[in-house]
Parts: sequence; C-alpha cells; structure tokens
Amino acid sequence: MSPTGNKILARCHHPLVRDLAWLLLAPDLIAMPCPGRPTREELGLGDDAHLSAWLADHEAAPEALEASLEPALTGRMGRYHEGLWQFLLAEAPGTRLLAHNLRIHRGTRTLGELDLLYCHRDDPRPVHLEVAIKFYLGLPQGPGAADSQARWIGPGGADSLAAKREHLHRHQLALTRTPEAQAALASLPSPDAPPGRGGTPPTVSVRLAMPGVLFMPWHAPLPAPREATPEHLTGRWLYVRDWHRLRDGLPPGTRGAWLRKPHWLALPRHETLVPLRDLEALLAQHVGSAASPVQLCLWHRDMGWRRVFVVADDWPRQVPLPPRR
Repeated sequence: MSPTGNKILARCHHPLVRDLAWLLLAPDLIAMPCPGRPTREELGLGDDAHLSAWLADHEAAPEALEASLEPALTGRMGRYHEGLWQFLLAEAPGTRLLAHNLRIHRGTRTLGELDLLYCHRDDPRPVHLEVAIKFYLGLPQGPGAADSQARWIGPGGADSLAAKREHLHRHQLALTRTPEAQAALASLPSPDAPPGRGGTPPTVSVRLAMPGVLFMPWHAPLPAPREATPEHLTGRWLYVRDWHRLRDGLPPGTRGAWLRKPHWLALPRHETLVPLRDLEALLAQHVGSAASPVQLCLWHRDMGWRRVFVVADDWPRQVPLPPRR
C-alpha cells in the first residue's frame, strides 16, 4: 500500500472503518482481460482529503456501517468482503447500488449469482461487479511452470488462484451474457426511470475486484504468478519448525498480532500489538491442539509491516488440480 494510503488508514480507528479504507486503498492481485474495480474517482472519492473526510464521518457515526455488516461478521471471508462492497457502492458519492447477490435461474436450476449491480450517479446504465478476496500461498514445487497460477493455493489447500481465475473468467464474468441474466436485468428498476422499455435488457458492463495478499515461501525463491499486478500485496509463509529462525532475525522489540477472520484486511493499529513472546505462547497452544494455518502480522519501526502465515510442517495436505481449459 502506498505511503499516502498508509497515512489515510492511520487516521481510522474503528475496525470496520479500517477495513473499508483498506478496500478502497488496496490493489488487486491479478489483472485479467476484464476491466478492474471501480476507481476511487468513479466512486467520488478520488481526492485524498475528500476520502479522509468521508471515512471520518463513518468513524464518528459507525452505526449504519455496523448494522450493514453485522450479519457478515461470522462465516465466510467472502461474505464479509461482499458486505463491504455493498455498503461502499450504496454510500459512496459517485455510485448507487442497484442489487446484490442476484440469482439467475434457468427453470428450477440456479445458474449463479451476480455479486453486485450498481450504476454511476450520472449514468443509469448498470455495471456488474464481481468481487473476490483471496489469500494465497505459493508453492516452490507444484503444478506447472514456476509462474503458474496453479502453484498459488489457499491456506486450507482446497482452492487455487488458477481455479478461481478460470471460474471467474469462464462463468461468473460471462453470466450477464446469458438470456436468463438479460431477462433478470431487464426487470431491474432504474434509479431514475422505469425498467427497460418493453423489457429490453440494458447494456451492462462487467468489472472485477480481487484484492488480497500473495504469500511467498520464506524458505525458497518463487516468482509472482502470471497476471499478478505490479503493486500486489505480499507476505511470507513458513513452516512452524522455522518460526524460531524467523524470530531470531527480527529487530529487537518487534511486536505483532494474530489476525482473526474476518479482519484479515486492514492490519491493526500499533497500540494493539503485543510482544513476540505473547504471540509465541498462542502459537504453541494452537500447534498443540490444531494444525490449521495461522496468519500473523509483525511490525517494527525499522522494518515496517510484515504479514506471515505459519503452517504445519506437513502442509499442504492437498494441492488442487489445475483447472481443465
């Protein structure tokens, strides 16, 4: 994240406001043929001072944001991420939220959902926005070439960047072109006018937002995956057996935090961080009772921030197959 982005984020205290700010400031992981996310300028929040004031308003009166996100605070990370986008598109000065999670049916069969439909304040034509937030760990050895997206897998080993990318490209982003989606879009109420004349489907553009973090292996070099954006956020992952070696190389006085879902987005404020010995005690308890990967953040003024995933020594227990093209 840019120095300016870090300054804006530093002014936010409320965890939900911090995650909302992170969403506006974080880059996408990959660049696909589909156009990317709505820009801050399109949202009406392009000016840094205006953005800071908008966030400060929600910081001072967070009740609407809290009520909007309360149902998404437990459960899937993706649901929380979608909830943030729903609030953002509904409340940003430059956009209006038209619908979310719009199911597309073919008879009794559900073809899929359109994550978000919005329009710009000065243009009633709808925009279909698909959103995904992903935290992938790279494998030094794995399927395909060194830069293969199939080598980047989720902490649980159940999905990969390659599989997600193909599903988005071939299914989710293409869904609006189906006759069933066109019929559903034609029935949507316009914010300024009746539905499409005579049931005529509106012209819909498609966008994709996919922020997250790519965690490089701590013990081996690995290039970024194909299509990775130049500014994508990065971290490191390591086996629990290597934790002491990593710790011993950190500057004295380094502090950190255990990141718990859904707050994997914005890193915590400095005053909430704890000494490394406290993190180590939690980590030792966790490894003794469960072996699921753990995301930590570490900070020292001479080092800055580091995101770290600590995984069991036998991780991964499964690697998804590359998608069939």
